[in-house]
Formats: sequence, structure tokens, C-alpha cells
Amino acid sequence: MENNELAKEIILLKSGVNPKKCMVCGKCSATCPNYDAMEYHPHQFVQMVENGDLEPLLNSKSIYACLSCFACLERCPRQVEPAKLIDGVRQYVEGQRGPHRLDPVQVPEHLDDDMPQQAIVSAFRKYKK
Repeated sequence: MENNELAKEIILLKSGVNPKKCMVCGKCSATCPNYDAMEYHPHQFVQMVENGDLEPLLNSKSIYACLSCFACLERCPRQVEPAKLIDGVRQYVEGQRGPHRLDPVQVPEHLDDDMPQQAIVSAFRKYKK
């Protein structure tokens, strides 16, 4: 699939986000609690999808570093929703991989006492689609 077609699929079908609204202010990245763990930060992610530069994103660990906490949306003056865009790319990558990567039976072995429940729910959303 050509990068422009893939970008349209991710933008329109999977995320519903309009990256053209982004004014690259960087507020989304500044508020991201996992900023240091991401190779591509939220504002960079939005710009790369808008420009059709998807190849690095498809192979990036940043799509799994997003906590889906939506702090980026809270700070965005234009309501761009970078987390939904990152999730759209992650859904596409996982769809290409095939069957589910995380089975509910495997969950107990990945839990510890300090893990927040949001992380568990987020893992199912990330790996079950």
C-alpha cells in the first residue's frame, strides 16, 4: 500500500484525527508523561503522518510507548488528539502482524502490585485489536 493511501487509512478509518489542524506548538509533547521513552514525540508523530512519512513510525517502539492517557489532548489548543493517531498506527501495525498478541490467560504473569489498572486496560486495547 502506498504511503499516501496508508496515511489516509490511518487518519480517516482508524483514528478519525485531522492532523492538518496541528500548529506544531509542542504542548502535547511537553505534557506527555512518557516523553523520554518515545523515539518520536506526539507532535512529531502528527507531523509525520500528515506528511506521509510513515515508514519510520511503522517500525518505531513509540507506538507502544504511548500510555493512552490523553494528556496530549488536554493541552492541545486545536484538539488534534495525537494519542488517537498513535493508536491508529498501532492498530494498523498489529493488524498486519495477524492474530492477537496478548491472551487474557497470559495477563497474571505480567502483573505486579504497583501496576495501575489503566495499564492493564490499555494493554488489552493495544494488543487485542
